[in-house]
Amino acid sequence: MTPELEQAYRAALAASLSAGYERLKNGGSSMEAVEAAIRVMEDSPLFNAGKGASYTIAGTVELDASIMEGKTLKAGAVGAVKYVKNPISLARLVMEKSPHVLIAGEGATAFAQEQGVAWVSQDYFYTERKWNDLRERIRQNTPYGGSAKKDIIKEESKPKPEDYETVGAVALDKFGNLAAGTSTGGRMGKKPGRIGDSPIIGAGTYADNQTCAVSTTGLGEHHIRLLTAKEISALIAHKGMPLREAANETVLQKLVAIGGSGGAIAMDRNGNVAMPFTGDGMYRGYILADGKVVVKIYFCRQRIEKTN
Repeated sequence: MTPELEQAYRAALAASLSAGYERLKNGGSSMEAVEAAIRVMEDSPLFNAGKGASYTIAGTVELDASIMEGKTLKAGAVGAVKYVKNPISLARLVMEKSPHVLIAGEGATAFAQEQGVAWVSQDYFYTERKWNDLRERIRQNTPYGGSAKKDIIKEESKPKPEDYETVGAVALDKFGNLAAGTSTGGRMGKKPGRIGDSPIIGAGTYADNQTCAVSTTGLGEHHIRLLTAKEISALIAHKGMPLREAANETVLQKLVAIGGSGGAIAMDRNGNVAMPFTGDGMYRGYILADGKVVVKIYFCRQRIEKTN
């Protein structure tokens, strides 16, 4: 991580937070805020979503996304989408314009056409950094889920923030409604057609006005098994845990216990924030009622951060 790259990440996160906050400040809904925030990150080559998405082992880009509102528990999601610039917006269309929750592959492509969504070519998603990463993994024969390293082989199994880069957002609006959304290109080197946790409601995304809104990042297979996002909500609903305690127990204990890693961002109906993660860092940020943008990347001495 060079100082220049770190600054670029911080600026992109700040822009995403500001885009969402502007919707809320002007009376918009939490759904609008989540979509706006995620679209900014999908349009950036820095993140594993939209423009900067990771490649499948076949050298193609397949995108997953989901969005959910806490008031009605309505949700929409898309999986293995190839030609859509902003899959988070297509996921919202699935929720609002179809009787379904999840549409994938060719069906999602057809639905996008029906809704008049503009297409982009696969070339749009090309970034030299991600392409070189794929080539290096193929050269090293890196196992799926592992981290390709050029020099220090013993570090291969240690996840780094850049291994994930899935993007997500959660929001609470003035009406007391929560929303959550997640968007990703999936883990680098995945098989074509593989769908991870990001479009799976309860695994990568969940929102319920009675508890919290959650978006997760990490190797999706583990989040699907644990239903990480729903588990955080369930601990609040059924055990009366505070948000931070529920998020920490789920991510730092239960996820790790099944061999998983990664993190989550979460907000409860009172506006409390939790952002636990298992690695050396997680690109993250928040804006509370005071309108101050807070962006973080690394640990702040403790694995469990105090964000409010």
